[in-house]
Amino acid sequence: MTASHAPATDTALAGATPVRQISVLLYSDDRTTRDEVRVAVGRRPARDVEVTAWRECATSAAVIEAVEASHFDLLILDGEAAPVGGLGLCRQLKNEIFQCPPILVLTGRPQDGWLATWSLADVAVPHPLDPVALAGAVAELGRRGSVRAG
Repeated sequence: MTASHAPATDTALAGATPVRQISVLLYSDDRTTRDEVRVAVGRRPARDVEVTAWRECATSAAVIEAVEASHFDLLILDGEAAPVGGLGLCRQLKNEIFQCPPILVLTGRPQDGWLATWSLADVAVPHPLDPVALAGAVAELGRRGSVRAG
């Protein structure tokens, strides 16, 4: 059978991109911010990336414990969290965790990009959160992980 006469299902399967299923740890002391992030990202931030698990943390101690005990494909840290901000926590994790997962930081404003660079963050998204930019950043970082069956 030639390619031009292949059944549509074979063609669709041959050209299908694998879906990356990712687990995300989300840190913010503000429940509203955590809700806003989850809603903006959704279950499918891109056609080829699916968030299969969220782990929410409200304290930096909970983040450190979770990262040491479990595997996450992506960490999202709120730079405006208190008393420990996500930027300082990001720098700590990047320096202390072997093979630290990619980290997206939420900065207070676009001008805080230099702080995100200092923190060693992989990507920064400023407040107010733009759902398209946030989902795009999550998809970009999610693609860096390993492909799992989906």
